[in-house]
Amino acid sequence: MQLEEKAYVILLNWNGWGDTIECLESVFRSSYIPFTVIVCDNASNDGSLSHIRAWAEGNLDVAKRATLPLRNLTFPPIAKPLAYTLYTREQAEQGGMRDEPEPPLVLIQTGANLGFAGGNNVGLRYVLARGSFKWVWLLNNDTVVPKDSFQELIARAGHNDRPGITGSTLVYYHAPERVQALGGAAYNKLIGKVRYVGHGSSSRSIPEDSGPVERQLSYLAGASMLVSAEFLSVVGLMTEDYFLYFEELDWVARNRGRFALGYAPRSTVYHKEGASIGSNFAQPAQSSASADYFSIRSRILYTKRHAPLALPFVYCGLLYSVFNRIRRRQWSRAWLVLRLACGFDFRSGPFRTGEPANKYKP
Repeated sequence: MQLEEKAYVILLNWNGWGDTIECLESVFRSSYIPFTVIVCDNASNDGSLSHIRAWAEGNLDVAKRATLPLRNLTFPPIAKPLAYTLYTREQAEQGGMRDEPEPPLVLIQTGANLGFAGGNNVGLRYVLARGSFKWVWLLNNDTVVPKDSFQELIARAGHNDRPGITGSTLVYYHAPERVQALGGAAYNKLIGKVRYVGHGSSSRSIPEDSGPVERQLSYLAGASMLVSAEFLSVVGLMTEDYFLYFEELDWVARNRGRFALGYAPRSTVYHKEGASIGSNFAQPAQSSASADYFSIRSRILYTKRHAPLALPFVYCGLLYSVFNRIRRRQWSRAWLVLRLACGFDFRSGPFRTGEPANKYKP
């Protein structure tokens, strides 16, 4: 296999070292080579990097109970010790120590909680600074993957239409008979709502033909996105001012149709969904307050930036959300939605509608 076909896998960790280690145990069984795994830690306060380092050194046993249905994807443990290196954000964004061989595992301390886009962008800047790669797999740390999932993504990404981003079949980790999403979601910009393609369907009836699914996709779910080097060079990095949610949709909007979106049906990813922040798109009423806040904030921000004519309809939908929260006696949530709808952002004051500060540059 040629050097330019090298791939990277980026996992973003925030106070979730147990999930990250389980994911790493599955990823390092992948049949695709060569690849390097990058773990970007968003300033966790649970000792995540120390635990991950201990795992790589063979000093931490996190074997799962024999009764778990997906234990076969992570057990027996991969051989240890596993070579790794640790960088600060500044070191990583310069490409690390480029004169030395790159180990299979790269750990990066980003220095702060930069959100989904910001944390992943640190890893992407490291990859771009290193050069000589073809694909980067952005994979949620709360996932477990079969050994052929990576190879299936690469196979779809290598087709003649050369999609800029390719997604997987997301299946619920705790209910593996049910599909979370076939690749990603369709977005209704008139009301600012997303609908996961294939949500709730049986994982035993995954379509063989990716075409009908791809025609429904507005974006690929951030839990599993294989991004091509060409896409990164043309479109740039993810927009960081969303912090959480809508970054994937913004990425595709900025693509402006220059690259297709791909879906690899046989690339299965088992997803715990919202392990870090408590999001629940299937049952929004059960989402955490933080997930509620960022979901609504990002919906407004995206609409202002990419579909301003739809704002009146989105605001009507938010008023309906206020009513629902009052009906559920979620008084603080209702007040949060109302204030966001009125244009006040709790964390940064009034919404800004201009270009994001990072301007998508590496």
